[in-house]
Amino acid sequence: MANVKEWSDLIGNTPIVRLKNLLPKRNINVFAKLEMLNLGGSMKDRAAVSMIEAGIKEGKIVLGTNIVESSSGNMGVGLAQACCRYGLKFTAVVDPKVNRSNIQIMEAYGATIDMVGAQNDTLSNFLEMRLARIRQILADDPSAYWPNQYANENNAKAHQTTMKEIVENLGNVDYLYCATGTCGTIRGCADYTQEKRLSTKIIAVDAEGSVIFGHPSKNRLIPGHGASIRPGLYRDGMAEIVITVSDKECIIGCKALIAKESILAGGSSGGIVSALLKSADTIPDGSTVVLILPDRGERYLNTVYDKEWVRKYFPESSVS
Repeated sequence: MANVKEWSDLIGNTPIVRLKNLLPKRNINVFAKLEMLNLGGSMKDRAAVSMIEAGIKEGKIVLGTNIVESSSGNMGVGLAQACCRYGLKFTAVVDPKVNRSNIQIMEAYGATIDMVGAQNDTLSNFLEMRLARIRQILADDPSAYWPNQYANENNAKAHQTTMKEIVENLGNVDYLYCATGTCGTIRGCADYTQEKRLSTKIIAVDAEGSVIFGHPSKNRLIPGHGASIRPGLYRDGMAEIVITVSDKECIIGCKALIAKESILAGGSSGGIVSALLKSADTIPDGSTVVLILPDRGERYLNTVYDKEWVRKYFPESSVS
């Protein structure tokens, strides 16, 4: 029975794989933390379980409570999975940029989908729309519970385990590349690094058009990283360096990851790969670098990996 797992064992403890071919001409040890191998397919599983279990422990969540959360996809899947496990209702407030497959997965877990905005409403601030809808739901149903992934400390605490697992396997790594959205992952990794007095340099990979680090807002196509508000989990000093990546660079990075390492990953993972390739010349020889790859790529088959979709939005591009 040594290899038999409990449900909770399938959240976290994700594998680390050496990436030998991304920088073949450099003497740099590159590894990927495969968060896509969490049970629900993304790093958001850690935070979803952490927030739900904390709410239950605090008495804010009881059997049958309706959990309400804003999500661009992966957190919704993570919460749908956790709520199904704990006998809770779940309403996912999403917008038209969410991948259809994520909606189908959430519905399979029994979630209710609440869509805001319109498909052609591309310049609207969908996040603000989603948050306004949550406030409306809470006003109509005071017994509902909003974990608020953007400000919930249990989101960040869940990702201290991510950094702990990296250190336990690789020791004190030199560079950590981490996507930013709610800032839960990067905040948790930064808190653990600071607490243990590690010398790891944390590189924040943010979407072009995200306002998290003070850049101007603009429309983004690929969900899962970046934000149109500065999340409550943000704090100064979380990252030593911030690298912004465009939607096009996310696609290029995804294709490089498949071609060179045979890993099918999501859009933000492609952004992390592109960030590494853009900054590799600044990394000293002999360094150990870890990329946290947030999710799997099957949910992006109709966008990032769809040649027609790429041609539509990047007609002059060679990435298709």
